[in-house]
Amino acid sequence: MEALSLPAALSLVAGGGAGLSPELRAALGASLPLLQRDYRFERVWFWGCIQGVRGAYYIAQGLGPDRAAPRSRLYSLNCLDWSLLTPATEEMLALAEEVKGRFQGDPSFEYSLAEINPEAAARLVQSGKEPVMKEEARLIATIEQIDRAVGIVPRGAFVKTPLGSVHENRHFEGLSLAEAKKLSSYFHFTEPTNLKNKTLLEKADLDPSTDFLNSLEHDIPHGKGSWSIQLEKGGSVVVLRSLLWLGLTFYHVPMTKQFGYVYFGTGEKNLDLPFML
Repeated sequence: MEALSLPAALSLVAGGGAGLSPELRAALGASLPLLQRDYRFERVWFWGCIQGVRGAYYIAQGLGPDRAAPRSRLYSLNCLDWSLLTPATEEMLALAEEVKGRFQGDPSFEYSLAEINPEAAARLVQSGKEPVMKEEARLIATIEQIDRAVGIVPRGAFVKTPLGSVHENRHFEGLSLAEAKKLSSYFHFTEPTNLKNKTLLEKADLDPSTDFLNSLEHDIPHGKGSWSIQLEKGGSVVVLRSLLWLGLTFYHVPMTKQFGYVYFGTGEKNLDLPFML
């Protein structure tokens, strides 16, 4: 969610019970504009918080002119001092899938892969690396996994130019209430990997400049199996909550440009989802 509208945005997603204390809100209000200035970001988003056993990680993202380009990610333990995270690699993502349990809240904490996955540990030893994974690397991978799986935007909020770059749609005025209650009105804000082949009749209603992302209606489990859609604040706000990554909340105020998502959780995927349906 946008750093500039953080207090109002947090109040819109507070129905789930998660949020920030007044002290942390004040700290973010002071540090995020400085973050944008120092790193020369065009926009700064507050991504959310991953709660560990002994502490929490607060995450921010910096965006450039191309909104689809890889984002810079930073974390803080106190919402004041920020550290830049390295980009996620496929090796990080694969190792993070093996690590189970809560985060500790200490970036230097090391997970022993010899106990978790002996085969992966053996491959690392053969390549001359230590068979351990630092919690900072797991944090990087988890943020990437959540963004890929459940980072979403409303249909029409972004446009793709003929040159391939993605920008905010200045003409976007929000979804209607009827459209906002449909999963097909929301897209994954990440590189499309499994765009479904549509019939010519279906393609007739699509706009290549706005319909270039994967729709939530194709998520597995199909239908509303992995998402919860609710109207809150007297029907003035549409809230989507992920059942795959518990703690991810998306909000949109129909007929306005107000939308965003935030994560407040433990950084653990809900592997029991197939048994809950």
